[in-house]
Amino acid sequence: MLRKKTRAIDRGDIKAFLGSGCQFEGTLNFEEIVRLDGIFTGKITSKDALIIGPDAHINADIDVGHLVLSGKFKGDIRASLKVELRVPAQVEGNIYTPSISIEEGVQINGSIRMSEPDKPSSEKPPEKKKAGKVS
Repeated sequence: MLRKKTRAIDRGDIKAFLGSGCQFEGTLNFEEIVRLDGIFTGKITSKDALIIGPDAHINADIDVGHLVLSGKFKGDIRASLKVELRVPAQVEGNIYTPSISIEEGVQINGSIRMSEPDKPSSEKPPEKKKAGKVS
C-alpha cells in the first residue's frame, strides 16, 4: 500500500523485524512496515516504509516508499516518498528521493539526487518558441 503522505511510525505498525545479532542475505520484498536491526546483504524492495535501526549493518540496494535510517549502510537508496537520516547513521552510496531530512552528525559519502514527486500526466510540457528575426 503506497502512502501519499509520510506519518510517524508506531511500533505496532511494524509487521516484520530482523533483530540485532541476526544475519540475512538475499532479496526482501514486503508490504507494510519492516524494521532491520541486524546484518542484511542483498536487495530490498517495497512501496512502504523501511526502518533501519542504529545497530544495523546493511549492504544492499534499497527501493522503498519511505526510509528511516540510523545504522550503517552501503549501497544505493531509492525512496519514492522520503528518506530520514538519523544519528548515528553512516551512508556510503547514492540517495535518490524527492524529500530528505538529515540530522546533524550523520555521515554521508555519496551523492543525493532530489526529484519532484510524480506529477499528473495531464500536464503538458511547455511549447518551444521558434527563433525569429527582430525587425
